[in-house]
This record gives sequence, structure tokens and C-alpha cells, in this order.
Amino acid sequence: MPGPGAFWVGEEEKQAIAEVLESQYLFRFGDVNNPKFLQKTAALEREAERVFKCKYALATTSGTASLLSSLFAVGIKPGDEVIVPAYTYLATYTAVIFLGGIPVLAEVDDSLTIDPEEIKKKITPKTKAILPVHMLGNLSQMDAILDIAKEHGLAVVEDSCQAVGATYRGKSAGTIGDVGAMSLNFFKTITTGEGGMVVTDNPEYYERAFEFHHQGTPSEREGTRNLGVIGINFRSNEVTAAFALAQLAKLPALVERLHYVKDKFKGYLSQIPGLKFRTLNDERGESAAVCVVVLDSAEETKKIGALLGTGPIQESGWHVYSNMDHINAFLKEHGQPYGYGAYPRTDDLMARTIALSVGVVDAGLGAGFGVNVLSSDEEIEAKARQFEEAYRKVKSEQ
Repeated sequence: MPGPGAFWVGEEEKQAIAEVLESQYLFRFGDVNNPKFLQKTAALEREAERVFKCKYALATTSGTASLLSSLFAVGIKPGDEVIVPAYTYLATYTAVIFLGGIPVLAEVDDSLTIDPEEIKKKITPKTKAILPVHMLGNLSQMDAILDIAKEHGLAVVEDSCQAVGATYRGKSAGTIGDVGAMSLNFFKTITTGEGGMVVTDNPEYYERAFEFHHQGTPSEREGTRNLGVIGINFRSNEVTAAFALAQLAKLPALVERLHYVKDKFKGYLSQIPGLKFRTLNDERGESAAVCVVVLDSAEETKKIGALLGTGPIQESGWHVYSNMDHINAFLKEHGQPYGYGAYPRTDDLMARTIALSVGVVDAGLGAGFGVNVLSSDEEIEAKARQFEEAYRKVKSEQ
């Protein structure tokens, strides 16, 4: 049950991998004069800089690695507080925790992204960064978030793992704040199975991220310097990079196709009287990976979901704070609100929303019913009608 990029894997990816395997050189670094060293990772980073219109891109092993590298880049240290949404994947929290920081959760709004007004309430003298998460391909209210960050002298690290290919007012997800993390996981817009990217326009943040991901070794970019970083190994490799290059070339067409499928699907769903959808902060900028419907009560949401073989977002495992026992134990230990009921607005929204698949077909994300990027017009209509039948049936029984 993959993301949209996995549906489009074809000869391009096969040929890219074959080329690297034939060269017999798999490490991302080497002698540029060696004809066997194809420099696919460096090529991926330069192409990502072009596609996402940023000055620096850094390939990593995963979205989580990208988050850790990004947070390290802006200087998160033990005891620092980072404001994060109460609806996000587990890795957003663990990346902060592994650097010794404390994730401070804030309510989400009707877009299912962090509410800027709630961010203001969470700022303390220990706050060092805001970490907005562009959940399910919908970008956060970045203008408001940047204004808050500027007023309080905070860094903004974008978790764009679920929003590769999305934009906000013309800027690519991940390139709006100080530094952004992307994922190329199997369930994301484009994929390498596992992989990630750090993007930024800040040369020092790039260098810190580079050194962190490469055991403290500085980059070879002109003008860079060794910052004395103790790093770790989050390096990508030539096979993964070659695959990613093939996928990245498909990204514009893939996002265009996602919007076509979603427009069709949502068009049918919009004809259902009383059905509501989540707020989109940039409707044409979202990645269109899912179509989130908002229902009137938790009870009817569960009933409709059961008829469709899916469920409310509340049941999507480690994407909802209240389902993360280990994270809640950490929050409790550090004097933060924890457990179901700590963030009632988020709890209510999670219980009343269903994520219908458009490109990301992932029951673990709560998107166990819907269509996919290859769906025909007939299938799109049939799935919409199936949802309508379930919706009307539950409504008629009330």
C-alpha cells in the first residue's frame, strides 16, 4: 500500500540502478576523475536545488535523518524546547528528543496543521524553534508562523516529509522556513523505499547539516569551514540517489496527476449534501495526496469508516500523539501535557475526520479507502459513490 511515486516506478528507475551497478561504485564520495564514480548523489542534490529552487540540498538516508540533521543545523541542544503539532508522525517528536530537546505540543486547526495562535501560547524562554508539519500534503500557515518566529527570534524547521512536491504561495515545501526536511519513504510522493533530503538557503545551516550527516566531516563547497561538529552517518548512496533522480524527474507530472484525480474525486464528493472538507491553506499548492472529509460526530465517523474498511484519523497509530505511549511517558516525565484529552481540539478533529486516499494508499496513515494515482475516471466515480452510500446510510439511521 504505497505512495504515488511507487505506482510510477518503471524502466527509468531500473536503468538508473543498472547504470550504477554496472559501474561497481556505490559510495557517494570518490575521485571525480574515476570514470566508475558516476556522482549520482551529487547530481541528485544539484537537481533538487533546481527543482525546489533552494541554494542547498543534502541527500540523507531517511526523512527522520533529515529532521535530525535540520534540527541540529539550527542549533537545537539539550533542554531546548521545540513547538510541534499534536498531529504528526512519531519521527517529528523523536528527532527533537534524540537531540536532547523537548517537544512542546500545540493544537492543530481545521487544516490539520499547527494553529499559529496556539504556537504563541507555547513560547517560553526555553523555546528555540517552531517545527510546523505539512500533514497529508497540506502546508501549514507559513506566513503567520514566520511572523511569530521573527518576533521571538526563533528558528523555523519545516517537516515536509509528507509534502514533497507541494508549494505555499509559489514556494516549495521545505524552502519557506530556515531549513526543511523531506522524505523519500515508500509512502511518500516520490520514493526510494527509504531516503530523505535537507533543503535550505542558509550556508551555515547547510554546512552544519552536512557535517552532522557525515561524521563531522566538512563539505567540499567553496567557502565552507569545519565547525567542529561531532556527527553521525546519515549519508545516502549512489544506488538510492540514482533511483531518486529518476523519481524526481517525474515529480511535476506526478503532482499534476494527483490534482487531476483529486479534483475528480472531490468533485463527486462535494455533491453530497452537508459533507465538509478540511481547510487547505493553499488549495492549488497542496500535494493532493489525500482528500480529508470532516464529519459531524465521532460516532458517525466510526460507522462510515467501518462500512468502507477504514476508520477515523484518530485510529492511525503513531500519527496521533495520544496513541504514542512512549512519547506520552516522555512528556509526563518532562512536565508537559500528555495523554488523550491533553489537546481536546486535536482529539475532536482526529475523531471526526477520515483521510480518503488519492495518491497515498496507507491504512496506517488512516487512508485505507479511496483511489490512487492510476485510478481511471470510472473507478474514481465508483469510489465516490461508494463513500456516498455509506455516508447516506449512516445519516439515515440517526
